[in-house]
Amino acid sequence: MEFRSLSNLARFRDLISVLVRYGFDDMVERLDIPGMGMVQRIHPVNPDLTPYQRIRLALEELGPTFVKFGQIMSLRPDLLPRPLTLELQKLQDEVAPLDFDTILPVLEDGLGGPLSDRFSRFEKVPTASASLSQVHRAVLKPGGDVVAVKIQRPGIRSVIESDLGILQTFVRQIHERVDRLRIYDLPNIVRVTRRLLIRELDFLREATNMRIARSLLEDGVGIRIPRVYPDLCTEKLLIMEFVQGKRLREVEPETIDRPKDLAAKGLRSAVEQILEHGFFHADPHPGNVLLTQEGMFCLLDWGMVGRLSRNDRFRIIDLIHAVVDSDSQRLAECLLQIASSEDPPDQSALERDLLDILDTFYTVPLKRLNLGQIMLDIAALLRAHKLRLPSDFVIMIKALITAEGTARHIYPDLDVVAEAEGLVRKAAARRHSPKALWRDLTGTLNRLKALSRVLPEQIGRILGKTDRGDLSIRLEHENLGPLRRTLNNMSNRLTLGIIIGSMIIGSSMIITTGVEPFLFGYPLLGILGYLISGVLGLWLVFTILRSRRF
Repeated sequence: MEFRSLSNLARFRDLISVLVRYGFDDMVERLDIPGMGMVQRIHPVNPDLTPYQRIRLALEELGPTFVKFGQIMSLRPDLLPRPLTLELQKLQDEVAPLDFDTILPVLEDGLGGPLSDRFSRFEKVPTASASLSQVHRAVLKPGGDVVAVKIQRPGIRSVIESDLGILQTFVRQIHERVDRLRIYDLPNIVRVTRRLLIRELDFLREATNMRIARSLLEDGVGIRIPRVYPDLCTEKLLIMEFVQGKRLREVEPETIDRPKDLAAKGLRSAVEQILEHGFFHADPHPGNVLLTQEGMFCLLDWGMVGRLSRNDRFRIIDLIHAVVDSDSQRLAECLLQIASSEDPPDQSALERDLLDILDTFYTVPLKRLNLGQIMLDIAALLRAHKLRLPSDFVIMIKALITAEGTARHIYPDLDVVAEAEGLVRKAAARRHSPKALWRDLTGTLNRLKALSRVLPEQIGRILGKTDRGDLSIRLEHENLGPLRRTLNNMSNRLTLGIIIGSMIIGSSMIITTGVEPFLFGYPLLGILGYLISGVLGLWLVFTILRSRRF
């Protein structure tokens, strides 16, 4: 089995032990793992916990990689059931900080010299600590700017890459052997998570994201983004302006001055990022938002952002209009333009299911309309129809849901539709402006011009291959891995059985002929043949019984 080739077998053993302890031994039993008898002696946790609670607790126990995996997956309601994504949102990314002497080499390596060359003051006790990094307050010299220094934990990249390799191997086996989990496409989930998590480890990318956000947003609805010092940043070191304030999750709504205006400002910021700029914070939850002393929002943690093209934003406007107008046909058409599917979708069935969702909210007043809940229900429906949304679309939905929830945390009676309506109308008007129409026309003409140059040549190549008889169609079979392995196992066992039978027959012939040397009065070669064939036969029977496939 593939797990035997893994170098970090101890870490893999930890993974299996935690899964068994949290009641997922049925999945583990599907894998061909040596020593399962010892693993099954592990005592399970409280059986009264729900499966989703047990998944969250298992991820927390497995450490930073799996916690970040769960947090990223909480942003994907299109891939996982809603109760699971809600449970994954509870994952805590706060861990005990490392000793300053441990992270000092990373800091000085990034600075290219001792701390005293860059800072007149550096606080050794961090202001925040997470699984990937920790943040210290410092004062730059010259100038005396107060900055936040985000330092990546030493060796965390190798730990994450090792854990992701183990996880990728594990879920591939689970995907092939547990039929009821195939709908979630676990290997694809791990691939998406790997890409996002590796990007989050690159602090230069985060610095770039923050600079882009400052240029786009700070002149808009009054959202603050910390200033970055790019000359001092590296892949493992991020130095930015220190913003004084309290995290929104630590602020009681009753203590906020003018909460309605503040909630509306935060919601408009999220909508503006998505519809106007197509560049948005992927997870604006209260833990990533500071409430400054001036009563402004400051968005932190730009390691993960979403991007939408101009056409993507237009499709979102059409989708929002279809939801507000309760137009199931238009909504189905919009979703089918956005989503992808391996099999042709049933548009009529999709429309009927969308009607059920829209009817649920039809009688709700617009100011009470929960757009986030509608989006979650639509994402779950698409999963049931085996339709897959692009990752940035799903991240956008989650960001909008989170921003709406954060705004209503501050002011529960906020009219979300009214606050977003102006920005939606503005984006829709921009779509049909003379400038946009002219750009579409010139773009179409340029594409036609390019096509006119290559189309005759491509047609000539096809016709030439047809004349020469070189035109061929390639068929590729997919998802035959389990069948191939089953056939290999069958052929291996059959071959071994034939060898064992041949050894028994050959040993019997040697016994009857009396070929020397002798042992206990019988030919030694015959006795050895019996012993070897007996051991192989017992081992073959044991493996068949252990696999429980007989």
